[in-house]
Amino acid sequence: MRHFGHISSSARAGLFHQEPGEFDSDSPAGTLAAALGATLYSPATRPHLADDVLKQTARGVVSMVLCLEDSIDDRDVEAAEANLVRQFADLDSRGAESPLLFIRVRDPLQMPDLARRLGPTVRYLSGFVLPKFTEERGVPFMEALALAETEAGRRLFAMPVLESPELLHLESRAATLAGIARTVDKYRDRVLALRLGVTDFCSAYGLRRSPDMTAYDVQLVAHVIADVVNVLGRSDGTGFTITGPVWEYFRLQERMFKPQLRRSPFMEGRAEELRTALIEHDMDGLLREIELDRANGLLGKTCIHPSHVLPVHALSVVSHEEYSDAQDILRPERGGGGVLRSAYTNKMNEVKPHRAWAERTLRRAEVFGVAKEDVGFVELLTAGLAG
Repeated sequence: MRHFGHISSSARAGLFHQEPGEFDSDSPAGTLAAALGATLYSPATRPHLADDVLKQTARGVVSMVLCLEDSIDDRDVEAAEANLVRQFADLDSRGAESPLLFIRVRDPLQMPDLARRLGPTVRYLSGFVLPKFTEERGVPFMEALALAETEAGRRLFAMPVLESPELLHLESRAATLAGIARTVDKYRDRVLALRLGVTDFCSAYGLRRSPDMTAYDVQLVAHVIADVVNVLGRSDGTGFTITGPVWEYFRLQERMFKPQLRRSPFMEGRAEELRTALIEHDMDGLLREIELDRANGLLGKTCIHPSHVLPVHALSVVSHEEYSDAQDILRPERGGGGVLRSAYTNKMNEVKPHRAWAERTLRRAEVFGVAKEDVGFVELLTAGLAG
C-alpha cells in the first residue's frame, strides 16, 4: 500500500517530485509509525465492517482501528468480538488488500483470545490499541500482547492511548509520565506509536472544544500534550511517534468566528470552489489543528469520520521547499555544522540545530512523498477527492 495509491499513477506523477513509497504490514516499525496518517476509527459492531474497510481503503485510508471500547455499549462487547471474527473471515474470502488494522480492546486477555479466534485471518491484524495506558495498566497489556503474538505466530504492535486522569491531573502527571516512559521503553520493539485521548482529558473537567477551536486552544489539554511530547517525543533516540488528537466535528450549523481557511496562505489564488466547499463542511478548524499537531511534534491523527482522512494526508505531504531545506541540512559535507541560506532564499538553515527536524522531514517524505514545486494542499486534496 501507499499514500495516494488510490489515484492513478499518471495523477501521482503530476503531483509529486518524489512519490510516496510503498509499505505493508511487514515493513520496519519506523516506517509504519510514520505512515499511519489518518487512523480511522470504526465501532466493531458494524454489521458490514468488511465492506467498510474495503471502501475506505479504496478512498485512501491506510490505517484503521476497530473499536471494542468506548464506541460501543458495554452489553455489546461479546457480540462485537464475534462480529470481528466474521468480518475478518469475510475480508479473507475476498483476498483484497486491506489497510493496517488494529483492534482497540478493553481488557488485556481479549488480545490472545481474539488472536486465537481469528485463526489464519489474523494475518490481517497489525496489532492492538490499548486504552487508558499507565504503568500499572500497561504492563499487563504488554504481557498479554506477547501471548497474542504466540497465538498469531506473527509480529503484533501496540498503540497505547494516553488518556487517564492521572496523566491530566497536575499533581500526578510527572509520576504517571515517568511510569509510562519506563513501560514503553521496556517494550520498545512492540510499541508502534502513542495516541492521545484528548476527549477523555476534556471529559475530566466537563470541557468540549468548539469546532472553531483546536485542542491547543484548550489550555489544560495543550499543557498535557506539551508534557507528553517533552517526555516521550524526544528526537535523541528515546522518543516515540505520538499521533494527533481526534477532531470531533464533521458538520456545523452555527459559526462563531470568521473561518480561518479564508486567510490560510496555502489557499491564496487557488480554486474558489474548493475553498467554499471546505468552509461549508467546516474543515477550517481541522486544518489549523493538523498544522498545529506537526508544529508541536505530533505525526498522524485519530479520525472518526472519513471526510477527515484526505485533509490529514494532503497536509502530511512534504513540500518541495521543506524537502530542499532538509536535503541541504543533511548533506555529508555539512557534518561539521554551520549556517547556510536556504535554496529558496527565504530563511536560515542552521545545520546542527535543524538536523533532527531534517531527519524527521525526510522520514515523512519517504511515506507521504514530496510535492512538486508548484503543487500545494488544494491540488493534493482535489486529486485525492477525484481519485
